[in-house]
Amino acid sequence: MIHESAIIDPTARLHESVVVGPWTTVGPGVDIGEGTKIESHVVIKGPTRIGARNHIYQFSTIGEATPDLKYRDEPTELHIGDDNVIRENVTIHRGTVQDRSLTEVGHRNLIMAYAHIGHDSVVGNDTILVNNTALAGHVEVGDWAILSGYTLVHQFCKIGTHSFSGMGTSIGKDVPAFITVAGSPAEAKTINAEGLRRRGFDSAEISELRRAFKILYRQGLTLDAALERLQSMVEETPSVQTLIDSLGQSQRGIVR
Repeated sequence: MIHESAIIDPTARLHESVVVGPWTTVGPGVDIGEGTKIESHVVIKGPTRIGARNHIYQFSTIGEATPDLKYRDEPTELHIGDDNVIRENVTIHRGTVQDRSLTEVGHRNLIMAYAHIGHDSVVGNDTILVNNTALAGHVEVGDWAILSGYTLVHQFCKIGTHSFSGMGTSIGKDVPAFITVAGSPAEAKTINAEGLRRRGFDSAEISELRRAFKILYRQGLTLDAALERLQSMVEETPSVQTLIDSLGQSQRGIVR
C-alpha cells in the first residue's frame, strides 16, 4: 500500500490500510487514519493528525510551518478530520503559539486545487473551498460555507455557516450566517437561498431568512436595532438565531 519510492519517517503512524503514492514524503509526528489515500509527490509534515478516509491529491503540502514572521519553530499542530477531499497543490499550515498552536479542518470538506489554509485557521464541516481560495491566518469558516474561486479572506475574519462568496471576492470583515457576498471589497448581496434549498430548508424558512436579511441590510437600522427586530423572529423561525449568533461573535465588524 506504500510505494517503494515514498519516504516515511519511522516515527510516523499510518494505519495499515493507508495508501501512499510514489515520491511522497511523510515526516515525523504524523498520524494518518484508516482508509486515507495519498497520491504522488505529497509532502506531509508534523505534528499533524489526519483522520479516516481522506483523499489527498498530488503536489499538496500538508502541515508545513507557517511563514508568519513571529514563528520560531515551535511544535504547533494541524488536525484534519475524516472524509475530506484535498485536491492538487493545496497548502495547509500548522498553527502558532500566538494563537491556539493549532490549525483545524473538520469533516467532509472539499478543498480544491491551489487553495490555501493559513495558520491557526478553523474550517468546519461540509465546506467547499474552490480553486485558489486563500485563508489568511486565524480565519474561521463555518459549516456548509462555500467560497468560490479566487476568494481571499483577511486574517481573523469569520465566515458564517451556510454563507457563500462569489468568484474573486475579497473579504475583510466577518460574513454572517446564510449571507451571499461578492465583490472587492465584499458586499452583502442576498440570502444564500439556493444553497439552503439544497440542504433541505423549506420555502417558508428561506422566505423568513430573506426578511431577516432585509432587516439587517436594507432598512437603514443600526445593528442593535436590527438585532432587536431579528430576535422577535426567533420563536417562529429558529434558524434566525444562527444569524443572530454569528453577528454576536463578530469582532471585525460585518460585511455591509
